[in-house]
Amino acid sequence: MPERTIEDRLREEYFDVLPDIRRVLWYLEAEIRYHTREIPHRLKPHEQLVVKSRVKECESALKSLRRRQEGGTFDSELCAQYSLRNLPDLAGVRMLVFPRSILNEVDLELRTRFTDWKSDPVLDDRGEVLAYKYNGICRNVNSRIKAEYQVVPMLIGLYWDVEHSAIYKPAPAMKTLRDKAGSEPLEVLNANVVRALLNFEAEFERLVQD
Repeated sequence: MPERTIEDRLREEYFDVLPDIRRVLWYLEAEIRYHTREIPHRLKPHEQLVVKSRVKECESALKSLRRRQEGGTFDSELCAQYSLRNLPDLAGVRMLVFPRSILNEVDLELRTRFTDWKSDPVLDDRGEVLAYKYNGICRNVNSRIKAEYQVVPMLIGLYWDVEHSAIYKPAPAMKTLRDKAGSEPLEVLNANVVRALLNFEAEFERLVQD
């Protein structure tokens, strides 16, 4: 019988804790919807607020934990130290807002509720805050499963969905494309897309205000 690998043990751990992850996600999404419940009533016809949630998939969790190790690999001598519970985003909720002007309103509303969660903002190529991201624990449900919520400009969030699915989640035959994801030309193009989406939102808001 072949020896169990570190990945095998982590997959077993994943399905052991999956019910807990789901409970944390349901609780987090409910809390977020409750504490932002007044905002939709204040939105203008062109403004939007959409809540999306996800449980991190098993293979995605394995890859994420592996990337966090020195050299991007697991060390068999440290097998007992590896746990998917160390990941900060096994459960995740994303708030998509349009236009960007209501980003801070949504963020402030949630920060008053999740006061002890760690801020880890996403920065653009100029070092400016592109999206808000927070990590923490829903102690009322489970103190060992870490969760994350984000407040993201809608156009950026939708672009991230496409980018992630096209580059980081394809079948193994697409591995070469994933390996090239960090190439300079692709990074430049990615920054250009993000900048174009932000410029579109800024111009849209200017026209609406005028």
